[in-house]
Amino acid sequence: MRCVVFGATGYIGGRLVPELVRAGHRVRVVARTPAKLAEVPWRDRVEVVRGDVTAAEDVSAAVDGQQVVYYLVHSLTQRDFTGIDQRAARIVAAAARAAEVQRIVYLGGIVPDRVPLSRHLASRAEVGSIFRESGVPTAELRAAVIIGSGSASFEMLRYLSERLPAMVAPRWVHNRTQPIAVRDVLYYLVRSAELPPGVNRAFDIGGPDVLTYLSMMRKYATLAGLPHRLVLPVPMLTPWLSAQWVNVVTPVPRALAIPLIESLVHETVCHDSAIADYLPEPEGGPTDYEQAVELALARIRNAQVPTRWSDADIAGAPSDPLPSDPEWSGGSLYEDVREQRTDTDPDTLWAVIESIGGENGWYSFPLAWSLRGWIDRLSGGVGLRRGRKNPHRLHTGEALDWWRVELIDRPRLLRLRAEMQVPGLAWLELGVELEPGGGSRYHQRAVFQPRGLAGHLYWKAITPFHDIVFGGMVRNIIGTAERRAPAETTGDTR
Repeated sequence: MRCVVFGATGYIGGRLVPELVRAGHRVRVVARTPAKLAEVPWRDRVEVVRGDVTAAEDVSAAVDGQQVVYYLVHSLTQRDFTGIDQRAARIVAAAARAAEVQRIVYLGGIVPDRVPLSRHLASRAEVGSIFRESGVPTAELRAAVIIGSGSASFEMLRYLSERLPAMVAPRWVHNRTQPIAVRDVLYYLVRSAELPPGVNRAFDIGGPDVLTYLSMMRKYATLAGLPHRLVLPVPMLTPWLSAQWVNVVTPVPRALAIPLIESLVHETVCHDSAIADYLPEPEGGPTDYEQAVELALARIRNAQVPTRWSDADIAGAPSDPLPSDPEWSGGSLYEDVREQRTDTDPDTLWAVIESIGGENGWYSFPLAWSLRGWIDRLSGGVGLRRGRKNPHRLHTGEALDWWRVELIDRPRLLRLRAEMQVPGLAWLELGVELEPGGGSRYHQRAVFQPRGLAGHLYWKAITPFHDIVFGGMVRNIIGTAERRAPAETTGDTR
């Protein structure tokens, strides 16, 4: 089918597009700023058009000739987001009707019964009503908390759990919700294009677990390897005050946190399972909360640290990060990135890189490395005593001092995973790139994923020494390669 997606630069939209392509649909993507999609791995497999959902001419051109409209746009960061969302929905609904679109698919939120709604949930419910009353058959999928790396609700839960070993929380932490894994949301979105023509209604979708926000945070801490979190609910913390606290503790923007937290005063549990009357369950059944969290954590836990987005295929798992995700998503990941050009040829530079560690040293401040090694041994770690087997050649999986060779792409990239005692996960990447005009470019990246508050404090504590340690590595590796270059070009390999 021919599908047009509004909101492809968002969290769900960016993951839905490759799923639609995989399902065999022809996909048109509408973006107000197409440049945001320049690095996504599926860019060349879809049609990208510039358009604004509040501009009727843009929308009419975008839906022309399409069979299914996917609407995944929300304006939470705008001051008047309710008015903007309703105006945009009416424009899209009118254009879809005029273009004789066969179906609209919209992702909204679960709407509690018989209670005053927060601005966020009221706006989503109103948008759903606009589409269902448009004359175009609409499938409004209503979800509560979506579990996946990059989801704003999940990121708030992640950051609060990671950064606060103890917290004072409002009463809503005891409210129940029915979280759903992002891959299950995508499954229902894709399959909604196949619904019978007469279906025009809202469907609640959720995972198999009904949990309180408190239990979700504690389960997350356990799965992330964090100590038990102490949470003390108090009655005087309003949603507004909670949002200010979230803004201080997490990188989630306040403009986004406030409307989301205002919605947490509601219990968001599925009212029915009517979707099962039209669509089968996802293969293997719905994903439970713990498995969904494991998937969200898996990419970094399994040491799949991407070097660049262009290395990817059309897309990885829905739990994988995308370059279109906001900077605050994906959890805390600290980096120290450095590079330098040299006239040395790539093979000579690579030979220096591959000989790092052991008796050859780390081309940096020797006392600092030795001291860190002794500290690691005293704390029960491996220290520097393991050395290396061969002074010039490494193999995937072998030990290298307190590192493990995780990836070696000779003569392009060496990735090491730390096995020292640190409150988190750490990698070191050393790479070589051929310069177009001759010579080489050396790339170096240290990556650290903190575990709990101790991890954040650890990175902050060592940051002042990065220029000595990591900067020294760059200078000394380049210097060693440049000194070797004349001998190696004359064939002297002693």
